[in-house]
Amino acid sequence: MPHANGLPTVVALATGGTIAGQGSAGKATNYRPGQIDVNTLLQLAAPDFDLANLRGEQVCNVNSDDITSEHWTELARAINRLAADPDIDGFVVTHGTDTLEETAYFLNLTVKTDKPVIITGAMRPATATSADGPMNLRQSIALAGNPLARGKGVLVVFSDGIFGGRDVRKISTIQTDAFSANDFGCMGYMVDGVPHIFNAPVKPHTLATEFDVEGLSTLPSVAVAYFAVDADPAVLRFHVDRGARGLVIAGAGAGCYSTPWNNAIVELEETGIPVVRASRIGAGLITHDDFYRGNLIDGSDLPPQKAAVLLRLALTRTSSRTEIQRMFDTY
Repeated sequence: MPHANGLPTVVALATGGTIAGQGSAGKATNYRPGQIDVNTLLQLAAPDFDLANLRGEQVCNVNSDDITSEHWTELARAINRLAADPDIDGFVVTHGTDTLEETAYFLNLTVKTDKPVIITGAMRPATATSADGPMNLRQSIALAGNPLARGKGVLVVFSDGIFGGRDVRKISTIQTDAFSANDFGCMGYMVDGVPHIFNAPVKPHTLATEFDVEGLSTLPSVAVAYFAVDADPAVLRFHVDRGARGLVIAGAGAGCYSTPWNNAIVELEETGIPVVRASRIGAGLITHDDFYRGNLIDGSDLPPQKAAVLLRLALTRTSSRTEIQRMFDTY
């Protein structure tokens, strides 16, 4: 990329998703994600190179539903490696929206730099009318090169909003403002490439965590079991028999489930499998209740998909229920 004196250097790491998708001209649905390469995305978002000196790396080019823990560890290691270069000021990760919040939380816990790491994507493919990807990417590049974003953990930029990687959640299947932090609100806004930041994360992240992916290529298997009326508790034993080293319950209310599920979890206690109580609700905390028994961990305010991310990382360090509970209380 051409050099522009006085501008920050930002590396864009592309993984695919809708932002790189192509379909029928003008249509916002029924498209193929992960079709456009990283350099084309950068040309669409910043054709005049007026925001930063840009470098692109194609990590993968897939639908985000096909993202795996191998992609996660590869991405975190790439950022850690590049962050050692003093000439690089920040990073942007382009990603599909379906699992963007999980990748954001994983990177928030594992990248070892205080340089800005911004994740973005799109709800409309590049070939749609009013595609939102170029603006989201342009704003992300601007934030990645801005010192205000340094030391605030992994951030998500979407539809003018700035969100923390721990708290961000996808809240719509079709709207372009598809992300929110629910109870905690966004951290700020992007306006014409300028960040306006009003909040900062209080939970430890990046350099302050105990997780290290340098020696990892994948993560321990964890299953998420969704509770609903008349849900069969046999699914819990099924997951364990299939090799899950931990379970996350997407419970009703404050992580609640039926008596048969409670009994099945007690029976699993002999296996040492940690079971995290989370909620399908989307807001609020998991509260203690003496009715629930077994090798249980309270999932705090994390939704099931993010509780699974933390549990997988926790299992790379320990199998102690007490220690894993400490991690959920901490992160």
